[in-house]
Amino acid sequence: MDAVRVALLREVLAGTQWPGDARRFAGALRRSVMPAGGSLLLVGTEQYEPWHMAAHLVDEAAWSGLPELAPTLVRHHVRPGEPPHLSVGLSRLEAARRGHTLLVVAPERPGEGLLERVHDARRAGATVLSLDGGDPDLGTLAHDALSVPRGAAELDLDTVQHLVSAAAGENGLPVQRGPRRLRDRLARLADQLTAPPPSRW
Repeated sequence: MDAVRVALLREVLAGTQWPGDARRFAGALRRSVMPAGGSLLLVGTEQYEPWHMAAHLVDEAAWSGLPELAPTLVRHHVRPGEPPHLSVGLSRLEAARRGHTLLVVAPERPGEGLLERVHDARRAGATVLSLDGGDPDLGTLAHDALSVPRGAAELDLDTVQHLVSAAAGENGLPVQRGPRRLRDRLARLADQLTAPPPSRW
């Protein structure tokens, strides 16, 4: 979903809780990944893999200049021969510790195996965030959660993922990272060369 569609969606949802809730949750996501320089793990349920959330966060990471937002997609089932970025299984959660952020996207109740892994990751010091359908057990494990109960009048969890990912890329200003990149210097030079001459009056 591009920026224009997100803006239209926010306009349609103006007066509801969702734009504000999405920005709040996106802020929590940014705050959790920034100090550690990344280590964002994204996992869904056995029935639901958050492909779109992963893709949107990768896009936002590139557009905002915040590579920390690009997640590692953790999958319940990995087929032989799949590329490396699609070959990260649930065992990756066992290595989660302080400095890692685990974002769980769960439209339905997660299985006990996933809940146990999330619990272990939290005990090891990882920050747990949850976008869910209102599961109380997952909500208890999460440091921060945004729930969209089934049958919510305005929207569904997929739409909320668009709002959250877009807000994650725009909450606050990008962090300046070391010397300016060549592209930044060229853009500044182009601005100076194309600027009108100063007035003599």
